[in-house]
Amino acid sequence: MAERIFGHIPNIIEGDVFENRIELSHNKVHRPTQAGISGSQKEGADSIVLSGGYEDDQDLGDIIIYTGHGGRDLNTKKQVTHQILSDKNLALAINCQNGLPVRVIRGANHKSIFSPEFGYRYDGLYNVVNYWKIKGKAGYDVWLFRLEKAETSIHKFEVKEDSPNYLKATRTTTTQQRIDRDYNLTIRIKEIYDFRCQVCNTKIFTNAGFYAEAAHIKPLGEPHNGPDTLDNLLCLCPNHHVMFDYGGFAIDEDFSLIDLDGKLNIKPEHEINREFVRYHREHFTI
Repeated sequence: MAERIFGHIPNIIEGDVFENRIELSHNKVHRPTQAGISGSQKEGADSIVLSGGYEDDQDLGDIIIYTGHGGRDLNTKKQVTHQILSDKNLALAINCQNGLPVRVIRGANHKSIFSPEFGYRYDGLYNVVNYWKIKGKAGYDVWLFRLEKAETSIHKFEVKEDSPNYLKATRTTTTQQRIDRDYNLTIRIKEIYDFRCQVCNTKIFTNAGFYAEAAHIKPLGEPHNGPDTLDNLLCLCPNHHVMFDYGGFAIDEDFSLIDLDGKLNIKPEHEINREFVRYHREHFTI
C-alpha cells in the first residue's frame, strides 16, 4: 500500500484542475477513483472529494459541513440506513483528534457556487474542527464533519504598465507561501508517549480514541522559524499546550518545570533540543 500523505502534494498548488478521478489518483491528490474519502480508521483521512453525493452537505467556501460515508443504496444513491462512526468516518474523526489536515477537492457535479465548471479542482487544506451525529434529511442518522480552511499566507504585488495607446493596465500576480508540516511527526510524538501529557501524564479518551496535542517548542513560521522536527516537539494535553504557548510555564536546562511543580517526562527515544527550550524561555515567559 502506498504511503499516505497528509498535507500538500509536492508540485500541486491550490486551484489546479484535473480532468477526472483517474488523473486525481495518478497525481496522488486523491487516490481512490470512486470513494469520496481517502483514509483509514487507524491513520486518518488524507483527502476528500465534494461531488454532490450527500444531501446533508453544506459548502460555505472556507467552511464545509461534510457528510460522512455510508448508509446509501448503491443503485438509487438514497440514504436507507444509519451511518456509524467507523471506517472512513472514524478516519475523519481521527483527523480532528490528531490535528491532521485533509485535502479538499471540489467536483463539477457538486452543487455549489464554489465548484469548478468542469473536472475536479484542488482547493487546499482544511482542518476537521468538530464532528457530530444528526438525523439527516432522509430520516437516518448521519455523521457531519465541520471543515475549516487552513490559513495560507498570500502575498500580492502589482505590475503596472503604461501604454501610449491604451489605458493603464494593472496585472496582479498572486504567490502562495506555505509551511509544509510533516504530520507523521505529529503522530510519532503522540505514539512515543502513548498519548500521555509530558507534564501531567493525563491520557484523554474520546469516541475516536485517545487525544493529545503536538506542541512546537520554538514556533514554526515567521518570525520564529522553528523547525518541524521531533526534537522541537512536545506531547501535551490541551491545558498544558495552551499554558506553554502563552508563557504559563517554561522548561529549565535540566528539564525541570518553571512555574509548575515537577519535571518534564522524556522518553529515551525522544531527544529534545535545549536550544529550542532556551528560545521558548527567553521569548515567552515574563
